[in-house]
Amino acid sequence: MTGTRIYFAYGSNLWPPRLKARTPSARILGPAVLPRNRLAWHKHGADDSGKCDIVFTDKERHEVHGALYEIDIADWHHLDVAEELGTGYSAETVHVSANGRRIEAHTYRALVTNLQLKPFDWYKSLVIHGARAHGLPAGYVGQLEQASHWPDPDAERVRLNRRLLDAPASPD
Repeated sequence: MTGTRIYFAYGSNLWPPRLKARTPSARILGPAVLPRNRLAWHKHGADDSGKCDIVFTDKERHEVHGALYEIDIADWHHLDVAEELGTGYSAETVHVSANGRRIEAHTYRALVTNLQLKPFDWYKSLVIHGARAHGLPAGYVGQLEQASHWPDPDAERVRLNRRLLDAPASPD
């Protein structure tokens, strides 16, 4: 297949090195906002921690800030695997606002949630690093920073993700 698809990232894929490791063709398009949704950290991850999810509220005051990426369709299956399409997340088309325009983008919504879950510290850091790298609003980044988290008991997983956090957030 040829062509590209627009992806709305709102969780750990906000951090460019994370997404580039999963889909090397990913190109940053810039920040975007998903209206009438809120961010939750309740998606049940394969590591039994909380991952990000978008929850539709239909309330005007709710919005999820994220980033748009353009990804080659030939690369898309790598993202589906990373997001556990069909068991972890479902694929969805959403309409976001970017640069004053309404744009159709593809994203993921959690299939299995648990309100008792919290993200591991490194996962929360990936989201915050990504939000800062894309210049998301300071108030929104502050909300991300306030989210409760757990320390990850798996030292090797921590080491691998800390290495990813240390990667430069180059634009492409």
